[in-house]
Amino acid sequence: MPFAPEYISHVLSENFEDAKVLFLSPLMSIHYAHLVMLERQGIVSREDARALRQALDGIAVPEVRAAAFDGSVEDLFFYVERLVVAACGDDRAGRLHTARSRNDIDMTMYRMRLREYVLVLLKATVETRRVLVTLADRHRETVFPAHTHTQPAQPTTMAHYLLAVVEQLERDAGRLRAAFVTTNRNPLGACAIAGTGFPIDRDLTSALLGFDGPTGNTYGSIATVDYLLESASAAAVTLVGLGRFVQDLLLWCTREVGLLRLGEGYVQSSSIMPQKRNPVALEHARAIGSKALGEATAIVVSVHNTPFGDIVDTEDDLQPLVYSMFHDATRAVTLVGAAMTSAEFDVAKLEARAREGWITITELADTLTRDHGLAFRTSHAITTRVVAELRSGKAGMAEALARAATAVIGHTLPYDEAALARILSPRHFVAVRTMRGGPAPEETARAVAVSRDALAADQGWLDGRVDALRAAEVELRRQASAL
Repeated sequence: MPFAPEYISHVLSENFEDAKVLFLSPLMSIHYAHLVMLERQGIVSREDARALRQALDGIAVPEVRAAAFDGSVEDLFFYVERLVVAACGDDRAGRLHTARSRNDIDMTMYRMRLREYVLVLLKATVETRRVLVTLADRHRETVFPAHTHTQPAQPTTMAHYLLAVVEQLERDAGRLRAAFVTTNRNPLGACAIAGTGFPIDRDLTSALLGFDGPTGNTYGSIATVDYLLESASAAAVTLVGLGRFVQDLLLWCTREVGLLRLGEGYVQSSSIMPQKRNPVALEHARAIGSKALGEATAIVVSVHNTPFGDIVDTEDDLQPLVYSMFHDATRAVTLVGAAMTSAEFDVAKLEARAREGWITITELADTLTRDHGLAFRTSHAITTRVVAELRSGKAGMAEALARAATAVIGHTLPYDEAALARILSPRHFVAVRTMRGGPAPEETARAVAVSRDALAADQGWLDGRVDALRAAEVELRRQASAL
């Protein structure tokens, strides 16, 4: 029965085009790996296997990619199968489909592509971390005001801030690595959903396709989609964290704030206002990242409340969205890292801002507690009065402290203007905070070293995974050629 024209134009044709771009390569690899296994297990004779291998070798992949959908077959799988039939006949071509289904082929293709997407996004986060760790090391002495509730709060260093972003990206890397491990299991052999009675070797096809091993339950191998949701969720968390960082960067790029200047390659002027330096690279990163986050949400929504089984909702129509989400997420992360490579902080202005608004006053309260044994709440009450006196403009710092101390504890405290200037210096504020995770330069130096080690470890893991996939491709070609 021929397909309806509307079904062809609105579904089959578009899915065929998507499949040619996304899944032709993994489909061909699956054909070769399954054929090697069938011959090794004695399910297909060596003679038939060789003829099938030659038929697969004769498929011109560029021609398949260029083929237009004509409605004569349902999808890419049947299109390729027709080419195999034309090359070696119905009987031999039909033997290639022993002990498998489009169901497990599809699920295997999806996982093969998804693991690539995850590795590419992980690589982008690693490269962005590398940029930010270098910046942090360069700005361990750069003091600036940290904000809470959008208001200046306490002095810290740019290294301290950037290392917080780096640590977040390190956790993102951990989530992406875990998502890869979950994804990198081979459904091939689950067949339609209940497996097969043929003596197949799922470990062999897993090794030839670069998987860590086969999936477990054959029903779940076809029905589950949590592996995809885990990967999408890891990407979404990365995007949310990146977006919050970008918001700060864009604020710092404003003329009014003026703490950050992007390199010339990452700004644009105006068609009528030549004075403009619009930080468009970061704006694009924000927009692309938001788009990717929306796509990640759409992935979850698309499979929510679908039956737990073989279902179209997780297949042809969803997979292009998975690709575009990871593609956009990678674009956003890469763009931020690239823009920050040549970005420059206004160090003098950052430190000047750290001297405004009495944001070091917590250190005065700490000092009173350390030096005089006062309860911190008592010290806090004294410094609260000090700030009120200073805001009135009726007294200098030493006089304000004397009045405040007398009012709270009944006597003055022995600090002159010079001593108070040292205590309330932003650099002093930072220098005494040497605790683990604090902003003191010696502590951020330690943290930079730790982050460099983590960077090297993640880069090594990434390189190892990429090398393993390439080695599997080589071994697959070798074993297929040997048939």
